[in-house]
Amino acid sequence: CIFLSDRFKDTRVNDIWLVDFYAPWCGYCKKLEPIWQEVGVELKNSGSPVRVGKMDATAYSGDSFSFPFLLLRLKGDLAYNYKGPRTKDDIVEFANRVAGPAVRALPSKQMYEHMMKRHNVLFVYVGGASPLKEKYNDVASELVVYTYFFSASEEVLPESVTLPELPAVVVFKDGTYFTYDEYEDGSLSSWVNRERFQGYLQIDGFTLYELGETGGVCIKICHALKTLIQRVAKEYREHFNRDFQFGHMDGNDYINSLIMGEVTVPSVIILNTSNEQYFLPSEPVETMEQLVQFISGVLNGSAQAYGGDGIIQRLKRVAFDARSTIMSVFRSSPLLGCFLFGLPLGVISLMCYGICTAESDDGSDDIDALKREGMTDEEEEEEDERQRVAELEGPEEEEENEEEDVGEKDPEEKKTD
Repeated sequence: CIFLSDRFKDTRVNDIWLVDFYAPWCGYCKKLEPIWQEVGVELKNSGSPVRVGKMDATAYSGDSFSFPFLLLRLKGDLAYNYKGPRTKDDIVEFANRVAGPAVRALPSKQMYEHMMKRHNVLFVYVGGASPLKEKYNDVASELVVYTYFFSASEEVLPESVTLPELPAVVVFKDGTYFTYDEYEDGSLSSWVNRERFQGYLQIDGFTLYELGETGGVCIKICHALKTLIQRVAKEYREHFNRDFQFGHMDGNDYINSLIMGEVTVPSVIILNTSNEQYFLPSEPVETMEQLVQFISGVLNGSAQAYGGDGIIQRLKRVAFDARSTIMSVFRSSPLLGCFLFGLPLGVISLMCYGICTAESDDGSDDIDALKREGMTDEEEEEEDERQRVAELEGPEEEEENEEEDVGEKDPEEKKTD
């Protein structure tokens, strides 16, 4: 792993670089550091042309990153951001996939079978030169960060694969295959982006982020309803495939943070990743007919939608995130939480007390000022004269009172005197 001391764009433009842009204060960057060292060793030992480096992005104020920021730059100005899981195997596979050709050839049936064993999803272009091939190459250059793309002749494919016409684009997954139809499936890029996932998959934070560009996501919380969801995903593929992705998620903590509420386990929830809405069934789902009816209700608009990305919902999100942050701080370190939040509150309280006290001290002066308003000059002079007389008479009255007190002594005290 090499530390880059100058701007990344000025370094060895003929090399392929995989660079970690980090910040010295970033906890996630420190957690990634040992994994990043393993990535460098793995790529070097395997003979990969990819060079691994890291760069302190805070040294350049003109650059803005969300740390850690992983970037693979090919020869020239072509670069790809890595947004997958921060594990050694996933990062190494990303580097090897993107550093190679966008479309790889499958010259034989043996190579095809080997690739089918290695990959759960396989895109293959079948045929010769055509406008479809040009589109396929463009899509491969755009989406190679997510999956592999291959090309082959019809003889390489198994005899069980029958194509309606050539050229064709085929995706192999879930033990079967599906052919791209421009009239039914829309643009090739959208179709590939939707079909690059298996029909049913385990969902985590990274997977849900990638699913965000495909539309609705039907998630089952816990394993209790797994068989039911899998059956719907397979048997109703033609009805729901263009609008939904199916999967399950272990635990409900992540979903609770998304919907800012509590989801019971097990449960079924549909997320609309385009506008942050979510849908919950009105009654527990126990049969496939109930699940199909629920999904159909979401499609035709009859199901109740919650959440969204409106202003009120965004304000609720800010308040929820603030509350969650405060609670997490107090759970992990109560003393630190008391210091972080108690000290500012104490300072603010003292400031408020000082302001209120200052206003009360000046109250009598304000009353006098209000009294003087509306008086003529002669009235103000008379008022000042009365105040001076009162000040002079004050000490004299005190002396007279003292003399009266002396004169009114008890007879016994007078005898004593």
